[in-house]
Amino acid sequence: MRPARVARAGGSCGRLVRAARRTGENGLQGMREIDRIRVTAEQAAIYEHGWQSWSPSACYPLPARPPRPSTENSRIMNWRQDTRPPADAFWAEGLLALDPGDGSGIVIYSAAAGADPVPSIRAVVGAGEVAVAADGPVLRTVDTGANSIEKALGRWADGYAATAGVTLRAESPTVWCSWYHYFREVTEGDIFENLAAMDDLGLGVDVVQIDDGYQAEIGDWLTESGRFASLAAAVERIRGAGRRAGLWLAPFLVSPRSGLYAEHPEWLLGGARAGFNWKAEQAVLDITHPGAEEYLRTVFGALRRMGIDYFKLDFLYAGALAGHRADDSATPLTAYRRGLEIIREAIGPESYLLGCGAPILPSVGLVDAMRVSPDTAPHYEPADGGDLSMPSQRAAALTGRARAWQHGRFWANDADCLIVRPHVQRRDAWAEHVERYGGLRSSSDRLRDLDDWGLSTTRKLLRRTPVRPFADPAGSAGDSRTAPIRWTEPVKFPRKS
Repeated sequence: MRPARVARAGGSCGRLVRAARRTGENGLQGMREIDRIRVTAEQAAIYEHGWQSWSPSACYPLPARPPRPSTENSRIMNWRQDTRPPADAFWAEGLLALDPGDGSGIVIYSAAAGADPVPSIRAVVGAGEVAVAADGPVLRTVDTGANSIEKALGRWADGYAATAGVTLRAESPTVWCSWYHYFREVTEGDIFENLAAMDDLGLGVDVVQIDDGYQAEIGDWLTESGRFASLAAAVERIRGAGRRAGLWLAPFLVSPRSGLYAEHPEWLLGGARAGFNWKAEQAVLDITHPGAEEYLRTVFGALRRMGIDYFKLDFLYAGALAGHRADDSATPLTAYRRGLEIIREAIGPESYLLGCGAPILPSVGLVDAMRVSPDTAPHYEPADGGDLSMPSQRAAALTGRARAWQHGRFWANDADCLIVRPHVQRRDAWAEHVERYGGLRSSSDRLRDLDDWGLSTTRKLLRRTPVRPFADPAGSAGDSRTAPIRWTEPVKFPRKS
């Protein structure tokens, strides 16, 4: 393949390398080799970046085999649905980095900001070399000024964010969230009990966020479940206590049990599979349908008028799924981005948006904060066959640490909630992770269940944090924007896989 022109973006320089588009669901048929790099195997490492919040991302030594989904439902909900990452190769969605281990510099292969579609990138380890392939255009950048993959990614992200037009908040609010104690059984009384406890225990909580369980069904966001007499009254009580009201929604999902599903089947994305959850296969809202767009505006406009100004938007991957849309000219990513823009228009620029379960690179510039890992849990190991895209402290720490470089560049990193009640496994280690990598701090315990250590830890960590790159005492992943950057010449790409 002949090398193409050099592309410049946001002060970063990289070589634009074109490759064939994906032609099969596993992505392999559309892959074309774009590079071969000689490596010193004992010192070399590869960074594999996953598609969305819950997709594992980490830096691995070359002999390692990265995690893969344990079930088809996990692949559909936690990974990129139109690819099947091979077990015997590294596979990244829009971003892969390689340290050859010889001091020659960190090589980054990446999608351009705003790329549609985002290319998949594969790396196959051979004898003394790594072959890199992609199924669409990628930028190849070599950073000879960084001493680690993490630092090189932070420097790369500065340029990506500038091109995407990212505007950051100065600091993140503090949050109490109902999810990790009450889960879907939360009641109005639970919210009021913890609201009172915040005052009694002297906790500095800015936002009280009601999570899943207040609504009648997924999609029926303005109809309360039997556990809430009035969402509006609950919001009024939260605000009357001097705190902000927050709410969880999965705006692009529709339960087959919902009134929305029964009344407006024409608003659903044809042929889409969003996964099995809430004891049913979930459908997807097609926001390119005028009626669905208006419904989205109505829901979020009503919630904003109710006094809610903090929104946790979950399962956002659904908005970027392929399917038959009312507007057949809309790609999955243009539809996804338009959906987030509609929500922002409805709630106004002053409201806070936290994304979760969201495609990472396509969301840059569209949210204030992002969950950058799978869910945490009271348990350390994932319960689903070791699947590191599933809820567990191990999974959340692995990927949350590996995406630390995004904080203060793309958004505020949400490393997930602090949970430190007595029966939580390894609670001290989880608290250390939140302290080190939590750019948006939230507590999710029943506050009166906390023992002395749990309460003092919550008081210590539940504080507003500045939205700027994390300082790194080891000097490997912190704010390196003042360091000089040198870009090497690109290699040639003659081979086809």
